[in-house]
Amino acid sequence: MSAYRDRDPRIHGIQSKIRVVPDFPKAGIMFQDITTLLLDPKAFKDTVDLFVERYKGKNISVVAGIEARGFIFGPPIALEIGAKFVPLRKPKKLPGKVISEEYVLEYGTDCLEMHVGAVEPGERALVVDDLIATGGTLCAAMKLLECVGADIVECACVIELPDLKLTTLPRSQMSK
Repeated sequence: MSAYRDRDPRIHGIQSKIRVVPDFPKAGIMFQDITTLLLDPKAFKDTVDLFVERYKGKNISVVAGIEARGFIFGPPIALEIGAKFVPLRKPKKLPGKVISEEYVLEYGTDCLEMHVGAVEPGERALVVDDLIATGGTLCAAMKLLECVGADIVECACVIELPDLKLTTLPRSQMSK
C-alpha cells in the first residue's frame, strides 16, 4: 500500500508503532519489530483495515500467510474479505501430505510448505507477510501457490525495506 503512504493519515500512526531494534539478531541488522504495533489496538486495526479496503471485492478466495508473522495479519484480512486462510509453514510443521518450495537466503537456503489440497487450481490468492526485504520468501510462496494452479493477485506486506512503508506488490512486479 505504498501508494497510500502520503495520503492516508493512518500510515504515520502505524509507522510510529513499529520499533526499530539496532543490531538484532546480529550486528548491523536494524530489526523491524511489529510486536509494538500489535500492542496498540488502533494501529493494529488500522493496518488490517488498510489491506481489507484494498482487497475487498477483488474476488480473492485464498489468503496465504507466511510463517510466522503472516499468520498475524493474514487471518483477520481473510475473515474480512470472505476468503480462507492457508498457512505457508517452515518444514515439518504441517501434518499430512505437503508440497514444498525451497528458496535461497543471503546465508543459506530455507523452505516453505503447504498442505496438499489447501488451494485449488484457479483460486485467486493474496500472499501476506509482515516484511519484504529481498523478496525471496515471497517468491517462494508465489511459486508454491502457482504450482497448484492458483492465480496470484498480489503480495501484501506491512513493511518494505529499506524504506518503512505499507506495501503491496502486484504480481507483475514480482520476479521469479
